[in-house]
Amino acid sequence: MLIPRQSYVERIAPFIGKPFIKVITGIRRSGKSSLLTLMGEELQERGAAPERVLCLNFEDLALADLTTAKALHQRVEAWLPESGLAHLLLDEVQEVAEWEKAVNSLHARGVDIYLTGSNSRLLSSELATHIAGRYVATDVWPLSFGEFGDFRRQVSDWAALSPAQQFDEYLRRGGFPGPAALDLTATQTATAVRDIYASALLRDTIERHRIRRPDLLRRIAAFALDNIGNPFSASAVTRFLKSEQRAADPETIHTYLTALQESFLLARVQPLDLRGKAILRTGEKYYAADHSLPNTLLGASPTRLPGLLENIVWAELRRRGYDVHVGRSGDKEIDFVADRQGSRLYVQVAYLVSRSPQTWEREAAPLLALPDNHPKYVVSLDPHAGSSDRGIIHASLPEWLLSDDF
Repeated sequence: MLIPRQSYVERIAPFIGKPFIKVITGIRRSGKSSLLTLMGEELQERGAAPERVLCLNFEDLALADLTTAKALHQRVEAWLPESGLAHLLLDEVQEVAEWEKAVNSLHARGVDIYLTGSNSRLLSSELATHIAGRYVATDVWPLSFGEFGDFRRQVSDWAALSPAQQFDEYLRRGGFPGPAALDLTATQTATAVRDIYASALLRDTIERHRIRRPDLLRRIAAFALDNIGNPFSASAVTRFLKSEQRAADPETIHTYLTALQESFLLARVQPLDLRGKAILRTGEKYYAADHSLPNTLLGASPTRLPGLLENIVWAELRRRGYDVHVGRSGDKEIDFVADRQGSRLYVQVAYLVSRSPQTWEREAAPLLALPDNHPKYVVSLDPHAGSSDRGIIHASLPEWLLSDDF
């Protein structure tokens, strides 16, 4: 059963039939193909005849011959109706060499095009060169906490769980739609997540970027996942590699980290100097596309929990369209500075802060030092969160993730 993710459909729907190529990107198995299917259904609900909608999934073996732009163009030309608007849906289009040339040509002929891809370079070198200014992009993420509940209701007695139990299940299982939509054991879920990671690592990173030292790439990826939420540097990676009797120069480390970002496995979050209002060059952090990746690949650990909570908050802010930075003000750090369409909010993430006044003061201090009046949050797993202190809102993380007012 296809479970709607209506928020994504609503983002794309205003551009149906408009002269923009609709581009859907995200890590493998984040739900892009399902969204494309939902868009095909939306087109037919809006009156498009089935014969005017063509969906091609380039991971389907039946389309193995469509590996070049010319072959793709010929296939679509043979299908094109003689008159009227045609809708073309292309799934995992990066599997077609020079696909952008075919897309550009078909777009010029008035075809309404939707495409998905599992590499961010779709929106950099390739698309920017051929169809710059003629596309709209939508990033598809693994499930939010709210969406996870929608999926779990289909296969479990979700309502019988307390909010804390629901969040714990989200924390353990992660947000990839496939495992969430099935009644899997914890072991089966972990196997599914490992398979997703292996596929993204091999097909979208190693093969696509022609990585010459795949074992080194895997070690760098493991180091990044083990340091989610911690300040990150090439020198730290170098020291880690030396401890494992490996060596790599900073340029190689940078190249491999970039490849991992382009496959959406990792994302870099840069620090922002809140005094000088400038992006800083050091102290960046990395987060995973989904918190299930470090949790599954490296094992659950109390020492890793703060980073996982940060990862969940970072992903939620990005899902909601915020540009996110790590905040720096003198020697103080704010976990996230989030900006969207002229509005800003600050978020500190903690495990528990109500055990002692000293813990609260430590988390609140960087926020209290800020001179502006933008919303300020400390989110945690405290069961009785919900208070406000000197303008800082202490919010329960599960409730905060489900709220609409930030």
